[in-house]
Amino acid sequence: MNIGVLGTGSYLPADTVSNSLVGERAGVTDEWIVRKTGIRSRRYAAETEATSDLAVAAAEPALRAAGITAEQLSWIVVATSTPDHPQPATACLVQHRLGARHAAAFDVNSVCSGFVFALETAARLLSPTRVPGPGSMPPAPGYALVIGADVYSRIIDRADRRTAVLFGDGAGAVVLGRARPGRGLIGSRLASHGELHELIRVEAGGSRLPASEKTVADGAHWFQMRGRAVSEFVARELPLAIDALLDQYGVAPAQVDHFVPHQANGVMLRDAFPGLGLDRARMHLTVAEHGNTSAASIPLALDTACRDGAFRDGELLLLAGFGGGMSVASALLHWDGDANRG
Repeated sequence: MNIGVLGTGSYLPADTVSNSLVGERAGVTDEWIVRKTGIRSRRYAAETEATSDLAVAAAEPALRAAGITAEQLSWIVVATSTPDHPQPATACLVQHRLGARHAAAFDVNSVCSGFVFALETAARLLSPTRVPGPGSMPPAPGYALVIGADVYSRIIDRADRRTAVLFGDGAGAVVLGRARPGRGLIGSRLASHGELHELIRVEAGGSRLPASEKTVADGAHWFQMRGRAVSEFVARELPLAIDALLDQYGVAPAQVDHFVPHQANGVMLRDAFPGLGLDRARMHLTVAEHGNTSAASIPLALDTACRDGAFRDGELLLLAGFGGGMSVASALLHWDGDANRG
């Protein structure tokens, strides 16, 4: 049974934040931000918007594109590291808002690579693993809604140029279901490097360092990143992960038509791309307008390319995420052109 992407959707907040505004707060110029990151603007959520609001706004067009209703969903998986609340799961708030009363809902937190982790999880949930008994029919595959959504504007220190210039807010979503023969997900490869967990972190707010007046005063709730070490990790591990994925599924690099990476930093991605060996692939970048939207960045770029008509039926897509943990996640799929027309 093939499980594939039947519809995509995305949402960006209305507030466009320029490099000039971000740079003024962080003590850098527009020219410096573009030269270092390739980013020219990003979106920030309104004061009344939380992660679940962005997730719902991305989910609705994805459901329409797939031609199904929320009541037909069996699963909702939300990838986020900026949930509405520590609990309950943001996915449960999305389930309620959509009216997806038959869906089981839960969150996945693998930071910027979370969407691919969630995609693989949902695909496995939709794939039958039990052999039906005598005379019984195989279970229906159902549908899964996979969302990447983050509101990083709430956890960045606006004066820290290492992080403030990079991040924006947004959400992207896909609906998974039965795909035609020869279409859909081929496979994925997920990896975690826990020994490097300190490279990207938010120190306070959990059971190790609960919120207190001191943690707030110390700025321990801000997102922190050791940028140079993260760049070195990506330069080292991303090519290895992609080579391993292609080798595992017997795919030659020249067969890949489209590369949709996590939109971490445009300069870093352009520098890394030639070393990946994907000579025929078109790399899809939205980072210049969206910034780094963490778990939302891959589905945002995927939906943007889909709406632009970039994918043709049967073309091979490679998705690749990397982020805190440290984690690397990649997936291969054949695009189903008969779907994604809603």
